[in-house]
This record gives sequence, structure tokens and C-alpha cells, in this order.
Amino acid sequence: MGMKVNIFPSESECGMAAAKCGAEYIRRAQKRKASGIANIIVATGQSQYPVYKQLIQEPGIDWSKVNIFHLDEYIGLPEDHSACFRRYLRDRFVDLLPCPPMSFNPVSGDGLIALNKKIAKFPIDLAFIGVGNNGHIAFNDPPADFDIETPYIVVTLAEACRQQQLGQKWFKTFDDVPTHAVSMSVKQILKSKAIINTVQGQHKAAVMKAALEGRVTKMCPASILQTHPNCHIFLDTASASKLKRK
Repeated sequence: MGMKVNIFPSESECGMAAAKCGAEYIRRAQKRKASGIANIIVATGQSQYPVYKQLIQEPGIDWSKVNIFHLDEYIGLPEDHSACFRRYLRDRFVDLLPCPPMSFNPVSGDGLIALNKKIAKFPIDLAFIGVGNNGHIAFNDPPADFDIETPYIVVTLAEACRQQQLGQKWFKTFDDVPTHAVSMSVKQILKSKAIINTVQGQHKAAVMKAALEGRVTKMCPASILQTHPNCHIFLDTASASKLKRK
């Protein structure tokens, strides 16, 4: 199947379509396996708001048989901080599901060894991801490591990445933005049987052109998605505005 690009007129339509596509993969995984258990990865960020709003409403998913992992988390940020990704996911997704999931496996600076061992036991059926202003996937800033096998790694955040977090009003000042994070590695993301990549906004147009139409390079980490056998890209017209193949 390779990479399939889908473009929608609005952010809400884009997110809704991404959720419906992802829901179908979850349902298929549960039907395919004797255990009925699906394993998924979820992302954070503004592009995911409409995705989760629709996903929690999707019928035919037994969330009590879904193991949920997520992509990344700042080091040293308490869960009550408004920028904390664990809090984001609980508030906007996990706690709103029709029933508690089989497991929610939050990323933090503690327990990294245990988390790496756990995800290794659960082949991932589906990953919901996004792309940062600098082309990162998770917190794999350029030049990203495409070769490391460890599922979760400690990374130093690039200035462009930290500026993005500041610009999105997650932090009051640049110095408030953490300098380090735990990130799912590129190789671990690519192990997912299917990937749903949702990107929205004019500010992402240039990076999506590089990611989808440029060469595969560590300087644009999202370009590695070109190599995945089953990756669905969901864009609104703004984020797709610089693409040649629209």
C-alpha cells in the first residue's frame, strides 16, 4: 500500500477522517486476533484534537482490550502542568473513552527500562502521530537517529522544537520549556503495522512538502514515513498547500 495522502477542506474534517481510518484498523486488529487485543500509539499536539474527539465516539471498539502507549514526554514536568502530555492524553482521550482501556502506559523520566521492556511485548497495530514544525516525529529532532533500536530514548530538544512549544502557548517563557525529553525512537514508530499521520495548518506546509516530496533524510525526520508500507497522511488544505501532487 505504501504512503497514501488524503487532503480535506478543514481541520475538523481532516481529524474526523483520520479518526475513522484509525478506528477501522483497531476494529480489524481486534477481530483478527484470538485475544481480541489491539495495541496502539497515540500522539499529542493541536492536530490531534479533532482526531480524539471523533475517535472516542467510534462504534465497535472494545477499549477494554486496547493497550495504549504514547510517543513522548518532557523530563521533569509534573503531571499537573498544562503542557504535560500525560495530562493532555488523560484529559482529552483516555478518561473520555466509553470504558477504561486495558492499559495506558504513560511516558515519564522514571521507569524507562520497564517501559521499554513492556512495549517490546506488544506488537503495535496502529500509531497516531503528527509532524513538528522542524519535521520531527515524536521528539526525534533533526538530525534524527534512524538506526537506534531502543523503543524509548532520552533526547535533547532542539531550539526550533522548544520555540514551537512556546509559540503554541504551552509555556510562558522560552526558559520554561524543558531541554530534555523521553521520545519513542524512529525505528519503534516504524514498527507499527499502520500509521495515521495527521497534520494541519499553513505553518506546516513547507515541512510537509519536504517530508512527502523531498528525499528521505535525517534532517527532515518525517521523510522516513515514505519508507513505511502502510502510512496514511491526513492533511488540511493549508498544510497541503505547497504540495505538487494535490
